[in-house]
Amino acid sequence: MEQLREPTPAAPRKGPALADAQGRLIRYLRVSLTDRCNFRCTYCSPAEHEAPDALLQRPEIARLVRVFAGLGVRRVRLTGGEPTLRKDLVEIVADAAATPGIEEVALTTNGHRLDELVAPLRAAGLGAVNVSLDTLVPERLGGVSGKGARLDRILAGIDAAAGRFRSLKLNTVVMRGVNEDELGALVRYAWDRGALPRFIEQMPFGGGVPVPLAEVRAGLEAQGFALEPDGWKGWGPARHMRARDAAGRTGLVGFIGAMTENFCEDCNRARVAADGGFQACLGGQDRVNLRDLMRGGAQDEGLAEAVRGALWRKAPRHHMEDAGSGLVLLPMRGLGG
Repeated sequence: MEQLREPTPAAPRKGPALADAQGRLIRYLRVSLTDRCNFRCTYCSPAEHEAPDALLQRPEIARLVRVFAGLGVRRVRLTGGEPTLRKDLVEIVADAAATPGIEEVALTTNGHRLDELVAPLRAAGLGAVNVSLDTLVPERLGGVSGKGARLDRILAGIDAAAGRFRSLKLNTVVMRGVNEDELGALVRYAWDRGALPRFIEQMPFGGGVPVPLAEVRAGLEAQGFALEPDGWKGWGPARHMRARDAAGRTGLVGFIGAMTENFCEDCNRARVAADGGFQACLGGQDRVNLRDLMRGGAQDEGLAEAVRGALWRKAPRHHMEDAGSGLVLLPMRGLGG
């Protein structure tokens, strides 16, 4: 199956630009729909419970997408927790896809419910799907993602999504002593389904020992792949290489290295957490609660000004490497990465 790629981002449209203090244009919004998850991945540390009243409601999400689109955002990614646990997920996707100015709606999921949702999500206008796939060995999955994770369900969801969306990516967090020996198998599995395999350096939000991307690339080469740079750039922070296996098969592989290969210089992203907190930087602590502003009667311009203020306070780069030595990171749950 031909490997799919998401569309190359279009040139910015004319209109009010949303930028941070360093002048980086923000065109990509990640919205967490819930901090609840049916998995317990060690690197994410998901919450056991959520407070329903604290979550953004569907009309509030639609309003925020409209406000951000008016400020130049062109892509929205729905995350979690696990967003497929929201009963109104399909309607939220449809709202976002119908928003003037939004060119792409994407979803990040653990894949557990994807099989049953592919058709309605596609009909609602979803264009891109990322699925977390940390191992192809069933016996390993429980140690990574907890008792609720079933590899057969994840793989069925991936198969159902293959060829149905403009972009399908399989995300693997590489953990020392856990899945380093599966790098080549994961690449081939993704290529077989027209998907883009991506290896992610673990960030300090949970347990486990991270593996630097330099070691990941070396591991791929040791498992029979030749790598060379590829300049293709999607919406997000991934850097890509073209890989060739021993049989001569080639394809793209993505690498995301927040810790050892900082990607802040060309950051184009901002985040709204499940509780409505706007966070300009994944590794930052400064938040503006847009949910409270909306429920307090703020007009759209007031929301826009709050967002601009948070972006103006955004530092040039994150310092997640300082976690545990004074920097306290907000949990990945509810923020969505």
